[in-house]
Amino acid sequence: MMMLGISAYYHDSAAALVEDGRIVCAAQEERFTRKKHDASFPLQALQFCLDYRGVSLDHLDAVVFYEKPLLSFERLLETYLAFAPRGFLSFARAMPVWLKEKLYLKQGLKKQLTELSDDAPPLFFARHHQSHAASAFYPSPFWDAAVLCMDGVGEWATTSAWCGEGKQLVPLWEIDFPHSLGLLYSAFTYFCGFRVNSGEYKLMGLAPYGEPKYEDLIREWLVDIKPDGTFRLNLDYFDYCTGLRMTNKRFADLFGGPRREPETDISQREMDLAASVQRVTEDTVLRLATTLRKETGLRKLCLSGGVALNCVANGLLQRSGLFDGIWIQPAAGDAGGAVGAALAYWNEVSPEDRPLEEGRDGMQGAFLGPSFEATHVDRELERLGAVAESVSDDQLAGRVAELIDAGNVVGWFQGRMEFGPRALGNRSILGDPRNPEMQRTMNLKIKYRESFRPFAPSVLADHAAEVFSGCPDSPYMSLVMPVSAKLRHTRDESARGLGQINQSRSELPAITHVDFSARVQTVHRETNPRYYALLEAFHERTSCPVLVNTSFNVRGEPIVCTPEDAWRCFMRTEMDYLVIGNRILDKRDQPPWQESGDWREAFELD
Repeated sequence: MMMLGISAYYHDSAAALVEDGRIVCAAQEERFTRKKHDASFPLQALQFCLDYRGVSLDHLDAVVFYEKPLLSFERLLETYLAFAPRGFLSFARAMPVWLKEKLYLKQGLKKQLTELSDDAPPLFFARHHQSHAASAFYPSPFWDAAVLCMDGVGEWATTSAWCGEGKQLVPLWEIDFPHSLGLLYSAFTYFCGFRVNSGEYKLMGLAPYGEPKYEDLIREWLVDIKPDGTFRLNLDYFDYCTGLRMTNKRFADLFGGPRREPETDISQREMDLAASVQRVTEDTVLRLATTLRKETGLRKLCLSGGVALNCVANGLLQRSGLFDGIWIQPAAGDAGGAVGAALAYWNEVSPEDRPLEEGRDGMQGAFLGPSFEATHVDRELERLGAVAESVSDDQLAGRVAELIDAGNVVGWFQGRMEFGPRALGNRSILGDPRNPEMQRTMNLKIKYRESFRPFAPSVLADHAAEVFSGCPDSPYMSLVMPVSAKLRHTRDESARGLGQINQSRSELPAITHVDFSARVQTVHRETNPRYYALLEAFHERTSCPVLVNTSFNVRGEPIVCTPEDAWRCFMRTEMDYLVIGNRILDKRDQPPWQESGDWREAFELD
């Protein structure tokens, strides 16, 4: 049985194909259209899934959409009625879109599918949080587990708890809109001058530069958190129910002035606000998880929803020891809903047992996207006029390790593209973590992004515990862990705020955040042998089992998908080398690059 899951029309649309309960392929539409967070119908991602499996749409047993749009419309209407006449402008702007597109989404989806095939399969709808829960539990390596989903909002649910056993996934309880931990965090994202639904990770990265000075104010005026983790927001301070903004003047007055304008200097206030809401989020997640542990008695936990991308909170939860095992869906946001929708329906209707491999999850390292044959790569490089050297498999890892050791920044393009927001060693930009200039170089000359943003380390799984204290398996970069005390340098306690950026914090300065933490990816030979071989070669050469790993893109651009995308990004930045398969390209050997206009204007910047 083959099921196609689709998420679309909000942000990060995606398609995923499930066959006999196993994920075959999955991709986000943004990777093909080059529009970051593309919310349109995932036509190209869908076509990729069909082409990858070598089938047409009429071969499928079902197409499953990741949420129920009529319930979302119900929420919109009930929210307006509850707050009327406030919010009429927002309501008036939303209505034409709903009446033209979203209210008739079922008919629109059917029309899209029938245009692809005269014999399109039946269309089904899962609930939004059901899709999140299914994406967390069914690919996990656990036979039974508690499941916690937290995001901005689905149809109504913003937080939900589930109990999974075998093929069964049973809802336990939920917290409904407008009370939302995800929207609380997004409100601070907005107030600090970042873009909602894409800038939350910037707020998380900014938090260690501040102090949680506003934590008590948040708890007193904005959110009432009960001992069991359930919560209610004080809606007097937020505008997302009635307006076109996340916060209002009362919110601004509480924190001493208006929101930071995007692209202006970041002040100590924004750092302290980030630290404060991060502390509140971590506390709430821990309380909810504790409640779920007590209620279910289960020793394993699965997480999904946008809040599950808060890897600082995840790391704290991991170190708490509440659960024996935690598994986090790597595409925890809406894109992963495509995977969850297909898995939810398959497990509901298939007579077969749920496929489960002891100790291994079903995400295949998240390498679920397109790959490109060497002949295709050669044709593309020739068409682009690129100059490349071809090396053997035996030589590749050693050569690239030598380049990185010499201080070069290397674009690394291999195998199947990752699904989800993280580059995990197939669409990555790599550097030497020991180089004290590497963070600055990669932020300002390669990624064109804010200087405070930390970089993540990839580490050989067998050496993770040596470098990161108490580090468990973390193949999807979902956990922030402390850098080992033996590697740390003495901290300059007099430095404050962004003045801490250029401090040398450890023997691995390029991946050590200001609070001595790092968002860790453990690399395994079984899931990515070529990337593992590179790390192994670098370790043999330098005695360092770690590389800087950041996504292969620049700020505002989706992660690269094709060899042409990689070439374009390589030539637009100050990257030194590009490695595509077995081809090594030296920037100095390439033809002159000419850019028409400011290419960055096409990308989504905060």
